[in-house]
Formats: sequence, C-alpha cells, structure tokens
Amino acid sequence: MSREVHVRFCEGLGVKLPRSTHPYVKLEKGFAYFCAVIDWYTRAILSYRLSNSIDTKLVVDTLNDAIAVYGKPDIFNTDQGSQYTSDEFISILTKEDVKISMDSKGRAYDNIIIERFWRTLKYENVYLIGYSTIKEARDGIGEYINFYNYKRPHASLGYKTPMSVYKTGIQEAA
Repeated sequence: MSREVHVRFCEGLGVKLPRSTHPYVKLEKGFAYFCAVIDWYTRAILSYRLSNSIDTKLVVDTLNDAIAVYGKPDIFNTDQGSQYTSDEFISILTKEDVKISMDSKGRAYDNIIIERFWRTLKYENVYLIGYSTIKEARDGIGEYINFYNYKRPHASLGYKTPMSVYKTGIQEAA
C-alpha cells in the first residue's frame, strides 16, 4: 500500500494540513535539532520540540503534542526521512485515520512553508542571539514562537497573526 497521497488541492482555511520537518540550531558545544508542526495555510506553529538527537522520538513526541492540543488533522505532510517513515510515526497517523502525504524526491517546493519559517526563526532569533545551551535555545525559541504565532502579522494572511487566522478557521469549520 502506498503512503503517498496527493493533496496539493487541499490548501485553504478549514483544511487541517500540518507539515513537519527538522533543521538544526548551532550551540556553543554541538547542535540541537528542532522539529515543528506547522499549519500550511495559516503558518501557525502547532507544536515544536528541541532535542540533542534527531530520532524518531523527537518527531513522534512533536506529533503527539500537536494532536493532543489541536486534534487530529485531515492530512499530514512530511518528507520521506527515516523518522517520518518509521512504523511508530506512521502508526500514530494511521490509528487517528489521518491521510498521509509524503513529498516526492526532488520536490523542493513541497516544504516551502516550513522552510520559510526556519529561515525566519534563524534570522529573527537564532542568529541574533547565538544560544549556548539547549535550555537557552528551548526557552528563547519558545518565546519567539509565541511572538510569531500571536503577535507577528503576516502579509500573506492579510496582516493577521497565524494563530488568529488558525482559530478563526477552526471556528468557521465547526
């Protein structure tokens, strides 16, 4: 059975289509790996975690956090990294009856929304502060995500904040 679901037509208010991926944050001694779940349409960060290792636990915990707080999505999109194709990760989505969408090889634009967030996070926060420890990074990035979700307007959202548009869409869809 193929895990690939073509969902490019589904982007819009009221369609819950989160996306997950993970970059790294350079620390004074080593790296921290960041995983976030973002709503494609509103760009709201629904869940995030920072870890000293990039493994299945990081993405599973981030996914479980998002589902616990915001409910199950209609469709979940990821790349084809081993963490996202693991039985543990896939079984959570399957159990919740969530359609799974995985990017095809060579489809760089499939993850443009989350990549833009990573760029924004790094240029507006990480590079300016230069975190030394994972605790500093976790605290500082958490504050930035709160700002990003609730106070930073986005031109693509009519200069509204991601979370205000997300909550409006959820209320309208109900």
